[in-house]
Amino acid sequence: MTQAELLRYVVETLEEQEIPYMIGGSQAAVYYGEPRFTRDVDVVAGLGPAQIHALLARFPAPDFYVSGEAAREAVETRGQFNIIHPASGLKIDIFVNRDTPYDRLRLERRRRLPLVPGRDAWFARAEDVILYKLIYYRDGQSELHLRDVIGILRVSGDEVDSRYITEWAERLGLGSLWDAVLKRAGHE
Repeated sequence: MTQAELLRYVVETLEEQEIPYMIGGSQAAVYYGEPRFTRDVDVVAGLGPAQIHALLARFPAPDFYVSGEAAREAVETRGQFNIIHPASGLKIDIFVNRDTPYDRLRLERRRRLPLVPGRDAWFARAEDVILYKLIYYRDGQSELHLRDVIGILRVSGDEVDSRYITEWAERLGLGSLWDAVLKRAGHE
């Protein structure tokens, strides 16, 4: 199974079960920004307790490994769990959407884009990918997140709503970091 096939299967499963989702993280950053190798696939899902059993049933052992306990805990804590395809070593991280005004808004703002030939999927918008990359940078200091943000600004900068980012960066305590990234990217 390839990464694209696994992601397609996850997307089809979420859509069949009417679980709102969006592809985010590095996969979305590459979509809007500069190409780079990434094995990470992050999917944000509006998953509730009543949906766990049916979701897990679509990923049976030994073809997949998903911890039911981790999935239930992720729903309770608004955390994350993994879907692993052992034969290929591929993994998809499912992040349960947090219940904050911003997180609810970013899931509402998602947009439908081509995933693979003949299949579209919901992706986080570029602005929300940028904001979450800033959060991840603030929390972990990985330069890779800033490179992704600068890549998005280089490739999709004309389409990015900077006012939206500035407003939410201030609300999320990221204003000075956003200003520094703009300066670094030459978008002062």
